Amino acid sequence: MNIIIHGIDFQKEIIPHIEQLIAILKSRKVRIFFTENFSNSLKKLAIKVEDCEILYSKSLLREMDFIISIGGDGTLLDTVCFVGDIEVPIVGINTGRLGFLATIARNEIECAMKKLFDGAYTIDSRSLVSVSSDIPLFNGLNFGLNEFTIHKRDTSSMITVHTYIDGKYLNSYWADGLIVATPTGSTGYSLSCGGPLISPNARNFVITPVSPHNLNVRPIIVSDESEMSFRIEGRSEKFLISLDSRSTPIDATVKLHVKKAEFSAKLVKFEDYNFFDTLRQKLNWGFDMRN
Repeated sequence: MNIIIHGIDFQKEIIPHIEQLIAILKSRKVRIFFTENFSNSLKKLAIKVEDCEILYSKSLLREMDFIISIGGDGTLLDTVCFVGDIEVPIVGINTGRLGFLATIARNEIECAMKKLFDGAYTIDSRSLVSVSSDIPLFNGLNFGLNEFTIHKRDTSSMITVHTYIDGKYLNSYWADGLIVATPTGSTGYSLSCGGPLISPNARNFVITPVSPHNLNVRPIIVSDESEMSFRIEGRSEKFLISLDSRSTPIDATVKLHVKKAEFSAKLVKFEDYNFFDTLRQKLNWGFDMRN
């Protein structure tokens, strides 16, 4: 079995968990690879690991059985970008805080690896949002797991986002910005702006305005088979668009089209995982401080 490990700038207290993971994989006779970012992070902490290879060519990704993401949800989003359309299954170990996506706690590594080698898991296919334009954007990484966002830049003035669904006019949003979130991303930025929670396997996107000027404007759920297009106006010459944590400035002449990507992110979920349990735990549903 071939497994690659990815992580970015972790803290010293994570070292014992990394060492435990590598020891478990070696005991299972796994051929272990590191991404360059993960290898560089180990070097910064003066950690030397023998009998592991660095993956310099992405063409070798097709030979990987799994990729293990060590970090928070941000690291897992970066792992999704690294894997791209090769769709290597991702195992998320959470060494961050919230952990909606990376659901394996650091003290559960041994149990999780046993389940992985025993085949006690499922592959959760998560839809991605992709953006196309008349100019190159995001260095070719034009997809994201959570959301695509249009936002004002360097000004206190709101912007106007004229929005179309399959070429039909939907609305002109006077707001600080607009979010197009996947079901996975519905628990992120969209939620903080009043958007609804969507079950991960729903075939939808949610369009959520950011601080809209008209208070009667509400988020709307649309089919993920739809193609959305946008035209932006504002007092500033530049606006900001983002895919997950990657952002780039554009001007009002840029044409934007957003739809579901032709490939998906494959997340490994173990048999005791339940999305609704995660919601209750992470959002403290039913929690009463008086008790």
